[in-house]
Amino acid sequence: MTTQIAVRLPDELVTYIDGLVAEGAGSRATVVTRALTLYQHQLRGEQDARILEESGDYDDLEGLVVHASIDD
Repeated sequence: MTTQIAVRLPDELVTYIDGLVAEGAGSRATVVTRALTLYQHQLRGEQDARILEESGDYDDLEGLVVHASIDD
């Protein structure tokens, strides 16, 4: 389901969005949806990082760090 909303954006931001649309990024709605989705993921990641920082327990992540490391 989708809901149509109206938002006011600064002219510079609309110009940027329209440039992305002209480059083939999809519609304005697609660009805004993608941007908000990325922002949502960022906020969730920041929240997860705060939780880990507060807990101070990183032992469970050692295997992940080794796996994700690009150093040989």
